[in-house]
Amino acid sequence: MDTMINSTEFPQPTMIAVNGVELEVFEAGQEHRGNPIVLCHGWPEHAFAWRHQIPALAAAGYHVIVPNQRGYGHSSCPEDVTAYDIAHLTGDLAALLDHFGYDDAIFVGHDWGANVVWSLAQLHSQRVRKIINLALPYQPRTEKPWIEFLEEIFGGDHYFVHFNRQPGVADAVLDQNTKRFLNNLYRKNVPLAPPEPGMMMINLAKAELAFGDPILTEDELAVLVSAFKKNGFTSSINWYRNMDRNWHLLADVDPIIKQPTLMIYGERDMIPKSENLADFVPNVDVISLDCGHWIQQEKPEETTQAILNWLEK
Repeated sequence: MDTMINSTEFPQPTMIAVNGVELEVFEAGQEHRGNPIVLCHGWPEHAFAWRHQIPALAAAGYHVIVPNQRGYGHSSCPEDVTAYDIAHLTGDLAALLDHFGYDDAIFVGHDWGANVVWSLAQLHSQRVRKIINLALPYQPRTEKPWIEFLEEIFGGDHYFVHFNRQPGVADAVLDQNTKRFLNNLYRKNVPLAPPEPGMMMINLAKAELAFGDPILTEDELAVLVSAFKKNGFTSSINWYRNMDRNWHLLADVDPIIKQPTLMIYGERDMIPKSENLADFVPNVDVISLDCGHWIQQEKPEETTQAILNWLEK
């Protein structure tokens, strides 16, 4: 049974055919046609992650376009793993602009969504007017493929590596413990502790005790649980299974991001800040908020204000 998103602020979706798939797209501020801003969620998320920003951006004069990207919500979930490579993911966003008749847009990304936006600026540079990315700074291409690189540093239990080297294992555990996993993952004020042995996402899915404080209300959590019970986790995890393929696809692409960019970090996020961001993104402004990874949901007003202030500059 689908959990209806019963927020007066959250728009009803439209199914839009683009790039060989159908995307579930939420819109607000259609009266501001010609001033598009596209919000891209991360993993394991949903367009609903932007619920706090959508009304404010629409009120500020933007046509707000928020897709559930392929593999999520009611959007298509192709079987083929390679259907989730960076060419397809960025191609979906470029095709979404075509659908609305836009040459370019402001793109906002969180987590994996930020990764897609960075790559969109490389692969479809002319479609990106400005960039606002949360949590995940630009990742310069490593000497060797990403999974190999991560395996050497962090070992086989690192969840990026595990997803690739043991396909299906984590997916099954997350599918069996959907609500517990999402409830244990979406926390704030989690006490700092050394990483446990084992695979982090499997550990979270099995943990009886959740640390810190919940970020989502029961109703908000229910939206996510419903979406992931519908599809399972494999389609979204397949994004990770293309990291080495993406490494090859980006081999000959200009690594410099030229667009005006705002990078928003969570001060307590486990993802480290970039030490050389301005070398690759020369036109960047950086701010940090006092929160963990789920920036726009942990600090909704502050995130929205930071975005609007920067865009008004």
